[in-house]
Amino acid sequence: MEQAQVLRILLIEDDKIETMKFNKVTENLDGEYSIQHAGNGEEAMGILQESTRVLPDLILLDLNMPLFNGKEFLAYIKNTAHLKYIPVVILTTSENMKDLKACYEIGIAGYVVKPLAYQAYEVAIQRILDYWSINRFFEH
Repeated sequence: MEQAQVLRILLIEDDKIETMKFNKVTENLDGEYSIQHAGNGEEAMGILQESTRVLPDLILLDLNMPLFNGKEFLAYIKNTAHLKYIPVVILTTSENMKDLKACYEIGIAGYVVKPLAYQAYEVAIQRILDYWSINRFFEH
């Protein structure tokens, strides 16, 4: 039987409650996850620029953050040669169609509006992580 690989996730989220909720959900799932957290796009850039860091398999990105927002971070990563193939899934409260379209134009792998109900949020996170756990094709 094949051994499950650890899915390396970079969660970029400025809301501490949302971060705690995400961590709680992943603790209760069956998969193996290594989660790095950044409070904004600027902090995430610093994490990705560390030469000794292993790159994430998946980035979950909030759009509405201070300093360097989600769209600015997304543009940065998609214009950086060694980072542009990391799948980025937007995880946001924004249902704005302009945001959705702009993010797909830049190059996201998915756009998920955070459900308000905890159970629905849990299901959404599980589906995202299940998908990316079996769908990796680049080794960093």
